[in-house]
Amino acid sequence: MVLKVLLTGSAGFIGSHVAEALLARGDEVVGVDNFNDYYNPVRKERNLRVACTNKNFTLYRTDLRNYEALETIIKHERPDKICHLAGMAGVRYSLKYPLLYEEVNVKGTQNLLELARLFGIPHFVMASSSSVYGGRTNVPFNEEDRVDFPPHPYAATKRAAELLGYTYSHVFDLKVTALRFFTVYGPRNRPDMAVYLFTNAIDRDVPINLFGDGSARRDWTFVLDTVRGVIASLDRPFNYEIINLGNSNTHTEMDFIRAAEKALGKPALINYLERPASEPLITFADISKARRLLDFEPVTTFEEGYSRFFDWYKSEGREG
Repeated sequence: MVLKVLLTGSAGFIGSHVAEALLARGDEVVGVDNFNDYYNPVRKERNLRVACTNKNFTLYRTDLRNYEALETIIKHERPDKICHLAGMAGVRYSLKYPLLYEEVNVKGTQNLLELARLFGIPHFVMASSSSVYGGRTNVPFNEEDRVDFPPHPYAATKRAAELLGYTYSHVFDLKVTALRFFTVYGPRNRPDMAVYLFTNAIDRDVPINLFGDGSARRDWTFVLDTVRGVIASLDRPFNYEIINLGNSNTHTEMDFIRAAEKALGKPALINYLERPASEPLITFADISKARRLLDFEPVTTFEEGYSRFFDWYKSEGREG
């Protein structure tokens, strides 16, 4: 059965890969993206080069905060499911613009949930974040862990969106899945993310601003592994579930710096800065629930993942 999926954030790092995966199996994708300037919109245009050649892809340049525009799109397209990956990302930016994060990540999500309710779209998958776990150090992080103390506005807005999903599921019978992504990396990486920043700084012979000593550990998850989890979630509706999508394995920030040094053939210059309180020392996903409900299994090793990122970086990631 061919699905028509409304995909928000379709021009983004993860969203563009999800669009291609859906199109590759014959589904129709209705892409929604506002091409904001959080990073260079030219990169987002490039992200969609493959999708835009497919007759089953339609793109709308629309903001999540524009309820009327979203209503018009949904009324016209009548999607079978909504995959909501759009939103304001980044911890430090949220400290500067907390109201913007609330408007986009909370109100924008509710706009879509409300339209799903009104138009009878039964299945809603949305991106959440490992940031909701805050600075906890008891690992791995499990979906049943308490997440009542978000350490920054970004985490607060992602948790608020999860709670809205719960309400719409239990009150209005929507099937909602919230996917907690863990430090996704790979081709098309956003330029504000650590893997890109480390590589680009070494490439340009400028110092890396490293918060802490490089020993902080992250559950780095290759983008195509994450995409497989998203697709599996679209294929398996649940009344309401929160599911971790991670690699369930950790590497330090210094591991990635060393990988970049090796790939570029030169040493990093590093400015060691104080680690902010909002930065956790570790993220580490318990993915037993994803394995059980989605048959999810990450398959990309750290070495392979960085190699594939670096191939993209060399070919086009330096640009723009």
